[in-house]
Amino acid sequence: MEILDTLRHGDHQLTKRMAAWDSAWARQVLPPVEEAAEHTKLWWAAAVIMAAGGGRRGRKAAAAGITAMAVAELLSNGVAKQLVERRRPPKEWIPHDDVKDRPDSSSFPSGHSAAAVAFTASVASSWPWAGAACAVPTVLVALQRVHSGAHYPSDVAAGAAIGLAAAALVRATPRLLVRRLG
Repeated sequence: MEILDTLRHGDHQLTKRMAAWDSAWARQVLPPVEEAAEHTKLWWAAAVIMAAGGGRRGRKAAAAGITAMAVAELLSNGVAKQLVERRRPPKEWIPHDDVKDRPDSSSFPSGHSAAAVAFTASVASSWPWAGAACAVPTVLVALQRVHSGAHYPSDVAAGAAIGLAAAALVRATPRLLVRRLG
């Protein structure tokens, strides 16, 4: 139990520290990132751009990204959030106005992070350069989720793990189907 208490304490301390991070950069960049990531608009836009301008490779990357994102959202929002009831970080820890816009659902895991990581990891396996470009907003989404007080860092880490698992599942599915049916 001592290890869990230490981890929980560290999670809480990091949440407070990240939420209190006051810089002009954070105030300018993170709110638009949150708006773009809401309802996966950012990832759908990236998929459209890849599919329209990337030829066959772009269409393959976009399809893989959207599929993995859907799987990650199902696992994080449809399964994990229903199984784990965790309150969002206390409003008193968040010294800025972003605290008003927090969802009412369970804090664990971060569905935004799961979707972002799943999309990016799947795109990267099909088209590494596009995946690298998607990694930048993915990291910003993860930072924003903690900075806004919507999540603890452990929620974001769990969302990232779900995203990686979803990307791996989407990547492995065609081979598994060929083996099974062939």
